Formats: sequence, C-alpha cells, structure tokens
Amino acid sequence: MGTLLRHVLETTEADVAAFFDDIGLGDYRPRFTPFVRAIVAHGPLAIRDLAAEVGVTHSAASQTIAQMARQDLVSLRPGRDARQRIVSLTEKTLGLMPTLEAEWAATTAAAEQLEAELPYPLREVLVAAVEALERKSLRDRIAETDAAIRLARRPGEG
Repeated sequence: MGTLLRHVLETTEADVAAFFDDIGLGDYRPRFTPFVRAIVAHGPLAIRDLAAEVGVTHSAASQTIAQMARQDLVSLRPGRDARQRIVSLTEKTLGLMPTLEAEWAATTAAAEQLEAELPYPLREVLVAAVEALERKSLRDRIAETDAAIRLARRPGEG
C-alpha cells in the first residue's frame, strides 16, 4: 500500500513539476502550493499555524518554508515571542499569482478528469483513509493482527 501511494504521489508531483517548467515556473515546487494557498486564504501565518493548516508536521513546514524563503517566495518576521516566525508572501510570489491561480485551475480540472476514469474518487478514498487512520493508527491495527500477537509471544526471536 505504501509503495503504491508513494508511486502515485511521485508520479503526480513529477508531472505537475514538469508542467511548471512548461509554463515558466521552473523553481516553484508542487509542495509549495498548499502553503501559498493557506497564506492567500488567511494572510500571514506562523509556521506552526501553517503546518496545521496544510496538515504536515512543524518540521516539514519549517523545511518547506526555508526552501521557499531561499527562493524569495516568502518572507519571515518574528512573531509575538522570539520562537515564533510569521510567514508572508513576497512581491515575487504576488506577481506569480495570476499564473499560479491558472495552474491551480488547470491541475484541479486534470485531477477531476483523472478521478472520472477511476472506479472510486481518489480524493474521497484518501480522505476516508486519513479519517480511518485518525480513529485507529496503522500501528495499532498491525499490533492487533494474529501475526503480531504471535510475534509478541516470542520475545528475542526474529
């Protein structure tokens, strides 16, 4: 399951990145989009709030924001306390917004077209999977299997 999910993610991200090259957004990465969209929707946000909004860890958000800052796509300023950093879009990114918004519309249309070819809407399946894993982690599900219970009874054997 993990291999298939990674393959779908890698394939779709590579195709979107190639399209970015086609339209002159070569250094812009697909993983930047949720962050840009969150800031467009809510205004400047702390990295912790961005992480929550995007649904990634604080560490993952910090790494992505650092890469975006190196490309002058976002700027950082101190927040209310010294540990907090507020992320804003730069003039460079604001200038890219018409192209980004057109790309988002094109990608959404392409994703809808892809989903129409599938037996189940992929987005709905993924949302349902996330919700199921939030109710009970895969780790807990593994631990409840007969194979895992047998393993637990044989400490030191591998």
